[in-house]
Order: sequence, then C-alpha cells, then structure tokens
Amino acid sequence: MHLPHEAMLLRIFIGESDRCHRQPLYEAIVLKARAMHLAGATVLRGPMGFGKSSRLHTAKILRLSMDLPMVIEIVDTEEKINGFLPVLDTMMGGGLVTIEKVRVIDYRAGPDDPASSP
Repeated sequence: MHLPHEAMLLRIFIGESDRCHRQPLYEAIVLKARAMHLAGATVLRGPMGFGKSSRLHTAKILRLSMDLPMVIEIVDTEEKINGFLPVLDTMMGGGLVTIEKVRVIDYRAGPDDPASSP
C-alpha cells in the first residue's frame, strides 16, 4: 500500500486495563484497524502518566500500577481515519483521541534495494 505524502495521524490515549468485550482495548482497536485495512498502527506502553483525574500511573517498583498509559497511533488518509472514528466511538469507554495532519515519508524495500537482501 502506498501512502500519499499528506496523511492523518490518529492518536488514542487509554489505560492498559481498559477493555472492549473482555479483550484489551488496545488489542481490539489495532485488530479492527487492520480488519478495516488502515495503513498502519502501533501501540506504545508508557512507563508513567496521568490523565484528567490527575491520578499518577507508574511502573516504578514501589508504586506498581496495573493500569499503565497506552498510546495507539494509526496513520492513513483523512477519509479512512474519518471512516474509522464511528467504529472507535463504539469501542471507547473513556480516554482521549487526537487527530493531526502529518507528512508521510514512505520507505519500502524493493527487490533491487540492497537493504532488502539478507
């Protein structure tokens, strides 16, 4: 899949313990994005953070949290991101979503590319 130079970045901030039908929410979101053929998604687990409640979530040993911050980033065209938002609405119980325009530089290894050989 070739992305245009201009795309959208959907960033979803949730907690590690958030669920969607007994499945981790971050996993459900990525699998749904894949099923809808979005260009790419990455899940990032944060070692520390806080949200609207100002409750601190941290991975420090003395204060081990079971609800660490999670960030899901999905990149695709504006049309596909906008098409994904209503689906995301049905999955989210709480959290924060941001959308921003991004410039994509797509590096793909081809058959003549020395980086693609073993």
